[in-house]
Amino acid sequence: MGLNTERDIEANMQIGPTDQGMVRIFVESQGIEIPMDFSPEEAEEIAAEIIAAAKSLGR
Repeated sequence: MGLNTERDIEANMQIGPTDQGMVRIFVESQGIEIPMDFSPEEAEEIAAEIIAAAKSLGR
């Protein structure tokens, strides 16, 4: 399994601040919940990586 492997799985994702000063990415699919907490600096790095990936598609 890799980035280019397609899957027919639906998931819900929520992103927001926590009361502990972290940024949480919360993913839920098929009854499994995955909360991932990041420092604000880490969240900015992740956001930059998402933007760079989107720009690399040239659309």
